Amino acid sequence: MNTQQLPPVSDATRKILLFNKPFNVLSQFTDQDNRQTLKDYIDIPEVYAAGRLDRDSEGLLLLTNDGKLQAKITEPNAKTSKTYWVQVEGRPTEADLQKLRDGVNLKDGLTLPAGIELMEQPAIWARVPPIRERANIPTTWLSITISEGRNRQVRRMTAHIGFPTLRLIRYRIGDWTIDDIDNGQYKLL
Repeated sequence: MNTQQLPPVSDATRKILLFNKPFNVLSQFTDQDNRQTLKDYIDIPEVYAAGRLDRDSEGLLLLTNDGKLQAKITEPNAKTSKTYWVQVEGRPTEADLQKLRDGVNLKDGLTLPAGIELMEQPAIWARVPPIRERANIPTTWLSITISEGRNRQVRRMTAHIGFPTLRLIRYRIGDWTIDDIDNGQYKLL
């Protein structure tokens, strides 16, 4: 269901659900190929994802019945910031990270500047299946904050500077985070 089909709702009837989406789950409720979807985890009627999170990505997905809120989160001009925890192959230098901070030119144009920080490996759930590890190639965790939502943008950004994404977890959308929400679980606000 797209944003235009969801009506605005009153505060009394608004539903906001924060879901910690597992790897290999589609950000929709139905699938003709019988893959795992939101219906395998969420039993609350008439809520829809505000934006998408690729099947091979994990973490925060916000669902709501409020079209106005959904539009605010997904509308590119609204510039809702999102933070991702990203495990990349290799060890990017400060110069590599600065390219992302300045914006990189992808096939669909220049990205807006991103907030990029090196981070320690977060205390998170094990991914099933685990990422591929290569004995001679280290990995690095980055915290990446963007305010755009292009298709597979974070993965394309890290690949553009020569550090492919191995694991991507959306940690934050606006003021909402996955703190205290186990993977595969949701919290109704």
